This record gives sequence, structure tokens and C-alpha cells, in this order.
Amino acid sequence: MHASSRRHPVSRPYPLYCALATALLAAVPAWAHASAVTQWNTIVSTAPVAPVFGGPPQQARVNAMAQVAVHDALNSIDPRYRTYSVLPGAAADANPEAAIAAANHRVLHGLIDPKPASAGKTAALDAIDAAYATALDAIPDGDAETHGVAAGVAAADAILAARANDGSDTPNLPYAAPLAVGVYQPTPVMDTDPQAYIVPANEGWGRMLPFVMRSQSQFRFDPGDLFDVTGKAYTRNYNEVKAKGDALVRGAAPDSAESDIARFWPGGGANWNRVLREILAAPQNNPQLDLDLDLWQQARLFALANLAESDAAIAVFDTKYAYRFWRPVTAIRWQDDGNPATAPDAGWWSFLATPPYPDYVCGLTNASGAHAEVLRRFFGTDDIAWGFTFNAPAVPLPAPLLPLPAKPITRAFVSLHEATGEAVDARVFGGMHFREGCVKGVKQGEQVGRFVFQHALRPLR
Repeated sequence: MHASSRRHPVSRPYPLYCALATALLAAVPAWAHASAVTQWNTIVSTAPVAPVFGGPPQQARVNAMAQVAVHDALNSIDPRYRTYSVLPGAAADANPEAAIAAANHRVLHGLIDPKPASAGKTAALDAIDAAYATALDAIPDGDAETHGVAAGVAAADAILAARANDGSDTPNLPYAAPLAVGVYQPTPVMDTDPQAYIVPANEGWGRMLPFVMRSQSQFRFDPGDLFDVTGKAYTRNYNEVKAKGDALVRGAAPDSAESDIARFWPGGGANWNRVLREILAAPQNNPQLDLDLDLWQQARLFALANLAESDAAIAVFDTKYAYRFWRPVTAIRWQDDGNPATAPDAGWWSFLATPPYPDYVCGLTNASGAHAEVLRRFFGTDDIAWGFTFNAPAVPLPAPLLPLPAKPITRAFVSLHEATGEAVDARVFGGMHFREGCVKGVKQGEQVGRFVFQHALRPLR
């Protein structure tokens, strides 16, 4: 069985799990070990900057652009890896930290400045400008700083030009589909009367220009076994998510492993930029790895990982809208799907809100597979440990249950395949996905990650 498709039980012996989590979380906070690369990665991939761009696929594109600019700026100063864009050589005395700061600053301004005025835009730009000023204040004035800034600006301008007309400005397209068994329908919103529905989103993202893939459909997956709604695979997938992802079931067991896993992954485990930073910041958790990476190596790792995630998101939406397979929240509430082994429940709701696009394949597990594969290839092993505590937001629940309050949730892993296996579980326990689409999402992400690693930013010597 493929490693990423293994089922990972949530009944890990509690003392063993606590010992593992304690060991992994004993590291000094990541910021204390931060370099210019990881500090700016934090700024780009967290609030208040990241939310300005939209959801995960939009943020993945921005992360990829920023990290490519950083990588290319450094390699224009001292060429070690093939650059993404064709750039002139920078001055040999150019300061690397100035180049990193300027690359991020220029990319982010280039993407945010055209946006309409808003409080979010102002907060993001204030944070970016403050970080830029702090970075340059720490560098002595002179030619080295000036040349570093020039290198960063040149790299940023190149990636901004390359992505100027990539299709990202039309993420949503008019959606039309028959009201039929197995076909995705607009996602209902809990506790609305009359019933409200969210307009399907991101179909256009599957048509966006890839960064590295040869085409949007290069890694489109074949139809799933669960597409036969009268078959055994569908029956198994249906009954599992109906039982384990039910909002009332999970809400009645708020501190169960299943509920915690469902809540940890969106914004927590799925924040793979944070995962990368945590791994680099805690070398004692992975003594078998050489984690003493210089700026060039860090820049390459983050650029490869974010290129993979962004292209994987394109592959996801290409696949989702090629098949338009329905979500559990629609399937389980459907009166009669023709399968006597799938009893409907008109009042069923997913534990976590169902995203407004088709089920197959899963985007969260796809992103996880892409990052995990880049990490495997970069370090040459699947045995990479990581873990942290995520402050999970509150969860609204259907009556008669009250909303679950926000809570800190800690998860820890000893390998990448264990983590991606739990990502699969998380979407089933969250109630928004059938398991097969989640398993296939990991595999698709791994395929994209492998391709990106093999074809982009290769060593020059």
C-alpha cells in the first residue's frame, strides 16, 4: 500500500503521544532561530498580510511568487541554483538580507497596491513597510545595501511580470450543473431561513497558468471508485463520513481525538509554511537531518515547496470541476440516491463548514502531499518529525448544541506520511469530504511536488 494512503488510527496511546508531543514542542520558538528567509516567510504567509489575498489557493500563488523572488535574488548575487526567471547578475558585494527584504517588499506591494482601499489592505501594507524598514535599518548604509535592494527589486519585477496575466484575476466562473445524483450543488449554509447557499468558487483557478507543470490537467486524476453511487466504495465512503463527520456527533465529543484532528488541520497542520519553519527551528527533533541550511538553501526549499503547493492547487481545481462530484452535505441530505445501503438524513450537517466547490479531489490533503514530497526529496527521507500547538477557532454547531469555543490543540508527528495520513482523517472527521477524494488528493499533491522538485531550481554545481 502506498504510504500516503495508509489509515492512521487516532487511538495513539495517550502517555506515548504526550511524551512525543512534549519532546517535539520543547524547541525554542521558531522566531528565535529565524533567518531573513523565514522571517519574511512568516510575514507573507500569516495575518495581516495573507488574508488580503483570499483563500488558500490565492495565498499559495502569492507565497510562490515571493519565495521565487527571494530565491532568484540570492542566486543573481551568487549563482548556486538555476533561477526561475532570467535575470542579470547582481553586484558581487550585494547584501543578501537587503535582497531578501526588497524582493518580498516589492512583490507584496506589486500585488496589494492595486487592490481597493480597505482596513485589511492598510494593515497589511503597514506590516510590510515596518518589516522592510526594520530589515534595512539593520544593514549598514552603502553600496552593499543598495546593490542588495537592486537585486531584490529585479527578481520581484521579473516574477510580477511573468504572472501579470496568468488567469488569477478570474477565479470564479458561472456555475451550472443538473440537479442530479452525484453532481455537486451549491453548498448550503447552516441555520439560515430561507436556506442560503454559497456560490461555487475557484473553477477558474483550475485554468490558471501553472508555475512549473506543463498544463493544468497534467496531473488530473481519473474518476474515483466512489463515483458509482450504488457501489461498495461509495457506500463505505458515505457511511463513514456520515457517522464520523456529523456536526452533532463531533459537537457532543468536543475533546475527542477525532474532533481535535478535524479542527487542527485547517489553518494549523495545513499551514505548511509554518511546518517548514518549525522543522528548521528545532534541529533536535530531527538529529538525523542536516538542518543548518544557509540562506540560499532555505530560499530554495521554501520556493520549491510553495511552487508545488500553488501548482497543486491548480491541479486540484482542474480535477474538481472536471468531475463536479457532490459533497457529503448534499449527498447525505439527498432523499433518494438509488442506493439502499445509504440512508439519507435531511438534517445532517458537516462538523466544519463545507467549502464551496466540488469534493473530488481534496485541496487540503493535496497541499499536504505537495509539501511533504518536496521535503522528502530535499532531505532524502520520510522520517521527519514535527509538531506544534494551534489555536483553533470557534466552531458553530446546529441546534440544540451551542458553538464550540476556541481552543489550543497540539498534534505531533514522527514522519511525513503519518502527517498526511492524519490530514486525510481530518477532512473525513470534519464531514466535508469523502475519504477517497482525500487519499487521492495526497497522491496528486505528491505527483506535483515530485515534478516541481525534478524540474525547477536545480543545482548548478
